Amino acid sequence: MTSPALDLLQSVFGYSSFRGQQQAVVEHLSEGGDALVLMPTGGGKSLCYQVPALLRQGTGIVVSPLIALMQDQVDALREAGVAAAFLNSSLAAAEQREVERQLEAGELNLLYVAPERLLTGRFLAQLERTEVALFAIDEAHCVSQWGHDFRPEYRELAILQQRFPQVPRIALTATADPRTREEIVERLSLQNARQFVSSFDRPNIGYRVGLRHNAKRQLGEFLLGHQGESGIVYCLSRRKVDDTTAWLAESGVEALPYHAGLDAATRAKNQKRFLREDGVVMVATVAFGMGIDKPDVRFVAHLDLPRSIEGYYQETGRAGRDGLPAEAWMIYGLSDVVTMSQMIAQSESADERKRVERQKLESLLAYAEATDCRRQLLLGAFGESYPGPCGHCDNCIAPPKTWDATVPAQKALSAVYRSGQRFGSGHVIDILRGEETERVRSLGHHQLSTFGVGADMDEKQWRSVFRQLLAAGLLEADAEGYGTLRLTAASRGVLSGGQSVKLREDARPERAARRRRDSKLVTGGGSLGIEAYEQDMWDALRAVRTQLAKQQGVPPYVVFHDATLLAMLRALPTTEDELATISGVGEAKLKRYGRDFLAVINAQE
Repeated sequence: MTSPALDLLQSVFGYSSFRGQQQAVVEHLSEGGDALVLMPTGGGKSLCYQVPALLRQGTGIVVSPLIALMQDQVDALREAGVAAAFLNSSLAAAEQREVERQLEAGELNLLYVAPERLLTGRFLAQLERTEVALFAIDEAHCVSQWGHDFRPEYRELAILQQRFPQVPRIALTATADPRTREEIVERLSLQNARQFVSSFDRPNIGYRVGLRHNAKRQLGEFLLGHQGESGIVYCLSRRKVDDTTAWLAESGVEALPYHAGLDAATRAKNQKRFLREDGVVMVATVAFGMGIDKPDVRFVAHLDLPRSIEGYYQETGRAGRDGLPAEAWMIYGLSDVVTMSQMIAQSESADERKRVERQKLESLLAYAEATDCRRQLLLGAFGESYPGPCGHCDNCIAPPKTWDATVPAQKALSAVYRSGQRFGSGHVIDILRGEETERVRSLGHHQLSTFGVGADMDEKQWRSVFRQLLAAGLLEADAEGYGTLRLTAASRGVLSGGQSVKLREDARPERAARRRRDSKLVTGGGSLGIEAYEQDMWDALRAVRTQLAKQQGVPPYVVFHDATLLAMLRALPTTEDELATISGVGEAKLKRYGRDFLAVINAQE
């Protein structure tokens, strides 16, 4: 037995069934209930409010923080035959007035607005003259002062409950640990809302983390498995973004930069190319990405450690939104920990916020250094238990070796203590290795009992020890931001001999490269498993999609996702009735594009 919601899902969006908790959310919201939805990126959050907005009387008002996200969502809805619009600063005054007219005339199913616009007295008064179907607050984690995307204006959105008590509200996010979840409920007055918490797992993403020893060479090796695919490469600094982009371009990769140091026009142009062209790699700081609705990003690479495990999850979650295979790859070094600690210490945040940020950084470092299943650790950070091991991360595919590092750990901790807990790892390693540098002699550290006790290990081995002691919480970087190391309460058990220390054995670069070649995470010419005999058809389907997208002035994935093209490739429909059964082909798109795609398939047959 079908329902109005299922009928609408099929006819408008081309999907035969809901996924996970989507149907429960849709039914609850359609009946007038409030909801808090936590669903991973790619889990279909948008449908949770788009379908109810079409089922209920009036216009659904969607609060969205980014212009790019609004544009993408509206393009996709219009392609599906839905009356949708956005209202933001990118529109000329006359265009804004036309959208406002459409709103008051009841001609819109969905209207996307920025929180700043929504909160103006003029717009709130206009809404009071309008029949509002629902309020959807997207990227709701922006309300959290502890989060990585805090937006102060989001905290004022509780006014919606006061001004429009009869209109149902839904808050949605893909990134919220328990602390952030509680804050969303409190700040948005959602105490009576039903909570729908889906698994945070992204089973189509393979996670891989390694030590940085030659970033460009390592990135180049990684990209061999993703030739011709869209992806994002994150760097910590603007300079590194520019340098990496130039190097990739010289290597024949279609790479573009994105960071706050570029002018707005350049950023907008590069973002548009990334969204509307196949195979573009965006090299960016974290200024890029939130709200990017591009489903066919096949990889996200980090050349530096992000700031928190929440930020890492959010950024890696931009890969594989279409549910097809994707990869999250990261390399890092001890210097990342020092740099991030300095950035936290030198920020103007309150001490409590700095403390929380340091805890989050330590959690991410522990994840990076882990020897257990990465998916288990990542989901555990969001309060979710995963049965694991997943068999799809680097630690599951090629378990790292460990060694008993109790004695070296005791030496390291003792050297930090005896030198006064006032120095970074480089100076302490000089002490351990017995290096009589000018600084060691001037400070009298050549006379310490720990001087030279670690001469049997080289500098690289000691750096690995210090990095992992930080990750294990046996050392901490100073709060003032000078990169100095201090003991923690947990250090006492190791120094007293009551606690042993197991550390992972860092793979040598040549061994790591060989393991990457052998790993099933690497897929040769691409991630989607296109067979050689299918390549011509795949290329033809993508070509006609690109041509149609240019004609419509939208990104290719707005015409059809890669997942829909892949289903066409495998099913090879030859009639409109057969094409209508392909997931993602709704009535409007079948009518608009069906003949073009069928012509390609029938010509190739």
